[in-house]
Amino acid sequence: MARVLVVEDERNIADALRRGLAAEGFAVDVALDGMDGLWKATEVEYDVILLDVMLPGLSGYKVLEQLRADGVVTPVLMLTAKDGDFDIADALDMGADDYLTKPFSFVVLVARVRALYRRGARTQSNIMEAGDLLLDSTRRRCERDGKEILLTAREFGVLEYLMSRRDEVVSKTEILASVWDENFDGDLNIVEVYVRYLRRKIDVPFGRHAIETVRGAGYRLHRDGG
Repeated sequence: MARVLVVEDERNIADALRRGLAAEGFAVDVALDGMDGLWKATEVEYDVILLDVMLPGLSGYKVLEQLRADGVVTPVLMLTAKDGDFDIADALDMGADDYLTKPFSFVVLVARVRALYRRGARTQSNIMEAGDLLLDSTRRRCERDGKEILLTAREFGVLEYLMSRRDEVVSKTEILASVWDENFDGDLNIVEVYVRYLRRKIDVPFGRHAIETVRGAGYRLHRDGG
């Protein structure tokens, strides 16, 4: 599941973006000022960053400049209330990948975010394998033994995380932090529910046992696909 950071100081806009992007299948974190945005963007690995230009504490330009200086190459979509050519040029010169001027269409924003995610994914290996189980993050496709398996966005996110940590034991807390957003305060057992859904799709029909429950610790997806 793609993870997006929204750095926006207008809380109503930030909340609307968080809800809307989550409904589109993204895991979303929010920062309400430049300093918090810079910290999160350097401490957490995101697929796309939405960065407002006018931010308290540290402007979006300064955040972007520091991110690129620190070697963070995450695609950045700048959000600005300005529409001057020089403002847009400044953002692009500093390393922004795209921009939108407020007010913007949410449909267009989602399309831009998906495009940036695909662009970023193409710069790295996007197909993971565990035996005959294949997961293509860019095409959002899962296959086992050559047969396509249809997964929901959340199922895909959980499996993607387990595949990225093959042969490692990962806790429910780690899965929640990666696949759900930082505001999730529900029951940890929601992870158990989704692991059960996955087993019914990727294991049971094929007579496999790829996902192992490690009592008291979490789950492990076997590199050989079980």
